[in-house]
Amino acid sequence: MSSGVAARRDAKKLVRSPSGLRMVPEHRAFGSPFGLEEPQWVPDKECPRCMQCDAKFDFITRKHHCRRCGKCFCDRCCSQKVPLRRMCFVDPVRQCAECALVSHREAEFYDKQLKVLLSGATFLVTFGNSEKSETVVCRLSNNQRCLILDGDNRHEIEVAHISTVQILTEGFTPGAGSARATGMFLQYTVPGVEGVTQLRLMAGEDANASRRQAAAWLAAMHKVPWAAKLLYESRDQ
Repeated sequence: MSSGVAARRDAKKLVRSPSGLRMVPEHRAFGSPFGLEEPQWVPDKECPRCMQCDAKFDFITRKHHCRRCGKCFCDRCCSQKVPLRRMCFVDPVRQCAECALVSHREAEFYDKQLKVLLSGATFLVTFGNSEKSETVVCRLSNNQRCLILDGDNRHEIEVAHISTVQILTEGFTPGAGSARATGMFLQYTVPGVEGVTQLRLMAGEDANASRRQAAAWLAAMHKVPWAAKLLYESRDQ
């Protein structure tokens, strides 16, 4: 990829919305697939009462809109200001209790797991039904739009085209102990290619720093916001 194209992908601009300042991609097409659009606010005239506790709004009880869901609440039910990275807000924004809880969990992903995904880890990758595997470094691109596999060849998988994410684990005993992530199975589509493509990433067998890094990368992948509806675990009994 040329440096000019890479610069365009990573370019940002500061915009002001009714909810606050946002640092968004300069080109919408290069936005993160983890992102959320700002919601339409419930019109003031349609919410004479708090949508949580039913308190009536007046000169003393003011109304506030949750920046995440757009619903209308009193100050008591919408008092928390929490980072909302998925909407690219520069500063923490006002959210209702339910949305704040979700945003707190997502903030942990952006503060911790995202850094692990961007750093990457070493895996053995097998494409399709092939029995041949190759060593690659798998990482998330800086703009979060692609999984990049660097090995003998370079592969880029668009996150938006992934249809299945399956974390492979071992060491699970019902009622005791915990599973250890050992690999990941992906299904995705490739523009211009019919059907679904699949690959399997497996951590190396040696118990060294590389394997620990791979396990940490898989654990971070488990926390990706967009993967919640796609991800499930397969435990090797």
